[in-house]
Amino acid sequence: MPNKINIDTAKCVGCGSCEGACPFGAISVKEGKAVIDAAQCRLCGSCVQACPVNAIVMQKEETKNGIDKTQYKGVWVYAEQRHGEISSVVYELLNKGSELAKTLNVALSAVLIGSNISQKAQDLINRGADKVYVYDNPVLAEFQDDPYSCILANLIKEEKPEIVLMGATNIGRSFASRVAAKIYTGLTADCTALEIDLETKNLLQTRPAFGGNIMATILTPNHRPQMATVRHKVFKEAQAVKGRKGEIVNKTIYAQTIINRTKFLGFFKDESADVNISDADIIVSGGRGLGNADGFKLVTELANLLGGAVGASRAAVDSDWIGYSHQVGQTGRTVAPKIYVACGISGQIQHMVGMSSSDTIIAINKDKDCPMVKAATYSLIGDLYEIIPAIIKELKNKGK
Repeated sequence: MPNKINIDTAKCVGCGSCEGACPFGAISVKEGKAVIDAAQCRLCGSCVQACPVNAIVMQKEETKNGIDKTQYKGVWVYAEQRHGEISSVVYELLNKGSELAKTLNVALSAVLIGSNISQKAQDLINRGADKVYVYDNPVLAEFQDDPYSCILANLIKEEKPEIVLMGATNIGRSFASRVAAKIYTGLTADCTALEIDLETKNLLQTRPAFGGNIMATILTPNHRPQMATVRHKVFKEAQAVKGRKGEIVNKTIYAQTIINRTKFLGFFKDESADVNISDADIIVSGGRGLGNADGFKLVTELANLLGGAVGASRAAVDSDWIGYSHQVGQTGRTVAPKIYVACGISGQIQHMVGMSSSDTIIAINKDKDCPMVKAATYSLIGDLYEIIPAIIKELKNKGK
């Protein structure tokens, strides 16, 4: 689905606004009219936004057979960072991205955008990236949708990867759709599984649908790149290999050409949440089977003895038995602890999506046929108000 930029010479007044806005030097004013050098144009749209008389228009062209997919090659991971710290979801995406790249027999690349972050490029190579594109400029110190999406969209147009992956974080969700819109491709949000169809080389993008009641596999068969955001903790992190070899490509931007419709005023860290269950190695969660809010006293005591965090099902949170920051599931946090203890949780698909990557699942439930018991590594069938106190007593005795 190629595009082109048209200039309405009848409207053009030769003011030069477009010439100053183009970061690639692809447009100039000759004999009082704007002229585009097609060989230099990257279709970024800067001139379209800069034109004060709307004489420049981005025209989307449909082709009968779609794009030439053979021009697109490689798997990319957007290396999200904030204030110089790489988000852990990036390492998870590098792990899965490496698998996809090996299946396709292509390179795995990462894109790093920010200020004073060049030294982080080697960390991405250590985690599996074969190439890292780095945009390091003070103007990019704080994430903002307009400049970041323009930079990534332009790079995608230049290099033509076949797959682009981002974390389904606040940042990823904010600007992934903007990038997809700029390059006229599809985007599958909040994926929980990614695989390659070996026959077509399409990316099979699986995500919860219809409120989490089914798992849908979505394809982007006619456009490239194939873009997806992936939930945190769905995949394991790539292991670091110190000194791994890879290519670092330092890219240059011209700050004066960046169009930004917002002004960054300040950054305020959210201190309201009293727990971060996403990073816990052990989680003890309570559900509707607790019967009331007092049941979380037992759950909390067990979690403290195990050195873990307290989680909850949506039903428990909706009943105001515990705060939202503890919620595990599709509409809460995705977790992947070493041990997940589910107390009185039946295991609806919305909850299972959020914790199915746990190494060991222990279910405590009266219902031996519920989904959580069937998915568990170990199951304790019975009254949780008898089982949990017995476990707590045994742990306390061992601690003496």
